[in-house]
This record gives sequence, structure tokens and C-alpha cells, in this order.
Amino acid sequence: MGRNKEFDTTEVLYRAMEVFGHYGYEGASLPQLLKGLGIARQSLYDTYGTKRDLLVLALKHYVNERSNAVMKYLATSESAKQGIAYVFHEAAKVLKDKNRQKKCFIIFSAIDQMPHDMEIKAFLLKDLNTLEEAFFETLVRGQGNGEISSNRDFRALARYLNFARYSLTQLAKMTSDPKVMDDYVAVSLSVLD
Repeated sequence: MGRNKEFDTTEVLYRAMEVFGHYGYEGASLPQLLKGLGIARQSLYDTYGTKRDLLVLALKHYVNERSNAVMKYLATSESAKQGIAYVFHEAAKVLKDKNRQKKCFIIFSAIDQMPHDMEIKAFLLKDLNTLEEAFFETLVRGQGNGEISSNRDFRALARYLNFARYSLTQLAKMTSDPKVMDDYVAVSLSVLD
């Protein structure tokens, strides 16, 4: 009979996000991972597999959670512009919070692995395409209700908004000045005017 796990497996994924976000995939040593996760070496291997497996599981959990929230809000917001603005302001709010932003930095660990890890690359590209489509549908809806001018390339605009939202994480890693983040969001959203 196997032993019951003495830890919350989802909570460990959140801790993994923080460790990989802080040290990067290559920089996160096994002792740092175990300390940050608060579990024993055997529990890590038994539950999550290898260090790479843990990165993939934590990344997928993080990205799916974030992307589902973005898509839900874009789909249910009455106003296309307000929905898009909310997505950007919420991302900035999270990234201004020193405790909450740590999990977001896992994205850098994943991007670093993309050139030689086809599973991570395929997963992130699929997510980018899914979110681009969500922005596109929101823009089309905004055109339909008269919020957004029809003489726009909505595909290019959706792509821009998607990457601008992604790049907020890079900005948060490079500066702690909240005004810089607010300015970036304001300029990004100005493309909707």
C-alpha cells in the first residue's frame, strides 16, 4: 500500500514557479528546488519526475490558469475596450506586486528552453495562438458594437496586444517603477483609439 502524499501537489507547483522564476531553469539547483518546494528529493521524483518535468508541469499550470482567466474575461466583458483594458491593468497589478510577480517569471525559464525543447515550444506557441484568437474575437466584437474602427487590421492588432501583454513580464523584471508599467499599459491600450 502506497503512502499518502503529505503535501499539496498544486501548492508545490506554485512554489516551483517561484523557484524557476527566481533562478531560471538552468540556475535552479536541486538543493534550491528542494528547499523552495519544501519536499524531499524522493517526493520530487515520485510525484513530478525530473527537474524538466517539474518545469513543464509548473509552466502548464501557470499558463493555463492565466490564459483561461484572460479568455474568460475577454469573452464575458460587455465592452471590448474595457475587457482588453482590464486584462492589461490586471497583469500590471500582479506584476507590481513583488510576491505575486515571482510566479510570472517562470515564463523566462520556459522561453529559454524553447530552442531545444519542442514540447515547451509547441505548448507556448499554441497558447500564443489561442490568446491571439481571443483578442481577435474581442476586437471583432468591438467593431460590431461600434467601439473600434473598422478600418483596422484586427489580426495584426490582436497579435500586437497579445505580445504587448506578454512583454509586461519583461518590463517588470527590468524595472520596479510602477509609473513605467502604467505608461506602458496606457501606450499599449492607445492603439484601440
